[in-house]
Amino acid sequence: MVAAAIRPGRTRLLWVETPANPMWEITDLAAVCDLAHSAGVRVAADNTVATPVHTRPLEHGADLVVHSATKYLNGHSDVLAGAVLTARRDPFWERIRSWRRNAGAVPGPFEAWLLQRGMRTLFLRVHRASDSALGIATHLAAHPEVAAVLYPGLPSHPGHQIAARQMTGGFGGMLSIRLAGGAERALALLAAVRVFKRATSLGGVESLMEHRRTMEGPSSPVPADLLRLSVGIEDPADLIADLDAALGAAHGAAAAPPTPAG
Repeated sequence: MVAAAIRPGRTRLLWVETPANPMWEITDLAAVCDLAHSAGVRVAADNTVATPVHTRPLEHGADLVVHSATKYLNGHSDVLAGAVLTARRDPFWERIRSWRRNAGAVPGPFEAWLLQRGMRTLFLRVHRASDSALGIATHLAAHPEVAAVLYPGLPSHPGHQIAARQMTGGFGGMLSIRLAGGAERALALLAAVRVFKRATSLGGVESLMEHRRTMEGPSSPVPADLLRLSVGIEDPADLIADLDAALGAAHGAAAAPPTPAG
């Protein structure tokens, strides 16, 4: 599919995100980079979700790596920032630096300090979130109210073998679940959680949940029964208990007969 999309002489950049939000598909970075480079195409990898803790795309052949530093690098949901890294200092990189300098796309001193503060705990936070996400995914995979758990750390995930090869120390703190009762059950679960916060973001110390289809609007390709979870650093037992209670409440709400009009 990737090979068919490359137009020799016209395609100049291949953009990769792995794991890919919100279905968490896995891309073989080394294979994609070899394919792109054979056609003279640069590869940029969005490494926001995997973070440098789990994946270092430059080591797999990527030319550029980008991060939404607002997410895991900062880790406290209080900074808007981004980062671009390069495998080599070439004329293309100098053009990027020139664009940044001329456009003024640089963080202020306080934002830079907040980002530096957050990065001091990056490895601790990411490992904790990853361990908790795996525990949650494993627990929910056997839950009768959950139709599917999308998480590359599960052996049943179609990209698990590739993820295990190119990710180290864990599979990230992001997962998605699809509810057996469809969109209605998903929204009921979202309304019932108490420890998880209902919000759109990821990579912070707090655990978040969102109905992606609602956030993106009617043109969204995301299934309506899908909820995206960003696992934070809370006690994983509390998070699992919250999900179990919310799943029970959502099932009860769906099973309850309609109230007669009075």
